[in-house]
Amino acid sequence: MISGSIVALITPMSPEGSVDYASLERLVEFHINNGTDAIVAVGTTGESATLPLREHVDVVAHAIKFAAGRIPVIGGNGANATAEAIELTHAMSKLDVAAMLGVTPYYNKPPQHGLIAHYKAVAASTDIPQILYNVPGRTSVDMKPETVAQLASVPNIIAVKEATGDLSRVKKLRELCGDDFLLFSGDDATAREFLELGGNGVISVANNIVPAQFKAMCDAALRGDDAAAVAAEAEIKDLYKALFCEANPIPVKWAAHRMGLISHGTIRLPLTELSEEFHGLLLQTMKKARIEVK
Repeated sequence: MISGSIVALITPMSPEGSVDYASLERLVEFHINNGTDAIVAVGTTGESATLPLREHVDVVAHAIKFAAGRIPVIGGNGANATAEAIELTHAMSKLDVAAMLGVTPYYNKPPQHGLIAHYKAVAASTDIPQILYNVPGRTSVDMKPETVAQLASVPNIIAVKEATGDLSRVKKLRELCGDDFLLFSGDDATAREFLELGGNGVISVANNIVPAQFKAMCDAALRGDDAAAVAAEAEIKDLYKALFCEANPIPVKWAAHRMGLISHGTIRLPLTELSEEFHGLLLQTMKKARIEVK
C-alpha cells in the first residue's frame, strides 16, 4: 500500500527547455536517501500540461529506471480529453508504475456524471491502480465526495488526492468510501491535520526541497503523535505559503536550483522563472527551514 510522504516531483530542464535527465536522477536519489515513501512523476508540479505525450512517458520511464525498485513511482495520466488520458494510460501501462494519478479534466468543466464516466473509462483501459485527483483551484471543477464514493467502487480506483484544503472532507470521504480507500492530501498547508483526521498520506510540493522534515511530520501524524508532528513541521511550515508566491511549480523549481538539486531553474512557457521580487521572500523562508543554498 502506498502511504506517507509522497513527493510531487518537479521535472528538471536544460536552458534550452529539454528534460535534464542527469538532474532527474539526482532528484530521485535525493528522495530515496531522505526517506520519501513514493514519487509522483509528471503530475501538475512536474509540468504535465507542457510535456507532449512521448516526452511525458519518457520522464516517467526514466524516473522508474533511476528508482530501480527502491521507491514506488506513480505516473501522472491526467488530461482534459478522455481519449488523451486513455492514450497516456496505455503508454504508461507498459511501464512498471505503482499507480497512476489522474487530475479531473480541466477548462472544459465537466459535470459530476461526466467525471464519473471519464474516470471509469480510464480505469477500464488498464489493470494498474488509479488515483483520482481533485484540485478545483486549478481545474475549475470540484469532484464532490459523493462522486468519489461512486468511483471508489471501481476495483482499480484505489485513492483520491484531495487538494481543496477543506478538512471536513476527510471524515466525509472516509464515511462514504470506507476504510480501504486511500485518502491523500494535496494541500501542504493542511496536510498534517488531514493525516491526523485519518488520511493515509500527502502528495506534496514542499517535499521536493525538505523531504526529511516532511517525512518526519508525516510519520508522526500517521502514528498519532500530534505533538511530534507539530514539532517536525515547525521550521518548514512557512514554506507551504512561500512556495505558492507564484504559480506552482515556479517557486519550488527556483528553490531546487538554488539548493543545487537541479542544474538549471528552467521552466516551460507559458510559465516563467520566479520574479525577482519574490527571491528575498523565498530565500528567507528557506533559511528558516535550515535549507542550504548555493
